[in-house]
Amino acid sequence: MIKLGVNIDHIATIRQARKEDFPSLIKAALICEKSGADSITVHLREDRRHIQDRDVYELRKSLKTKLNLEMAASEEIVEIALDIKPDFVCMVPEKRRELTTEGGLDVKTHKNKLASVVARLKKVGIIVSMFIDADTEQVLSCSEINADMVELHTGKYAKFFKENGIASAEFKEEMEKISEASREAIQKGLILNAGHGLDYDNIERICKVPGMNEFNIGFSIIAESVFTGLGTAVKNMKGLIGKG
Repeated sequence: MIKLGVNIDHIATIRQARKEDFPSLIKAALICEKSGADSITVHLREDRRHIQDRDVYELRKSLKTKLNLEMAASEEIVEIALDIKPDFVCMVPEKRRELTTEGGLDVKTHKNKLASVVARLKKVGIIVSMFIDADTEQVLSCSEINADMVELHTGKYAKFFKENGIASAEFKEEMEKISEASREAIQKGLILNAGHGLDYDNIERICKVPGMNEFNIGFSIIAESVFTGLGTAVKNMKGLIGKG
């Protein structure tokens, strides 16, 4: 069965809006775990807009399941990851002014730098993923730098699903790219994950991609939790993934 990783960044977004000590990230993470989440994801951004250093340290001590740390390949954040030793690290591109991660990491262009970071992280036992667009050349580059897994960026998939529907040429083309990249990842022995823009309406279609290991989903679950409660929002998403 495909696993569900829940990104709880936006619990911290609410907290940081008033610089309070609530809502508690630990409480949110434990509710997600109890409700079926297979891992908890947080993105420690360089500008610390939501997740703070102490959050990652506290989560590492408190979680019973896996901790996935999204991060840029900056030396400051790499040093923190080496100290905390999360179960997984997902390397992502990062721009200071973006609202959310806008695209995949260009592993092909930055192969030498990323290979060095991957080697350092793996040396201390961290499983390393690369957040990339659905592109077979990027998948190949991930294999060449000895990454353990890839996470395919599904932002365009979500956009075309919402705007044009599954019968549109744009959606079909993006699905083919995802399928090709997925096949390449499996052939190269990479663990296959996906995430970004996935929600309660579009999740079932992408579940049909063979070889998928885990989806990382955050905003849609946190948004739904406003109406249903966090536990129910996680359980409902887990149920849809199970049906897919």
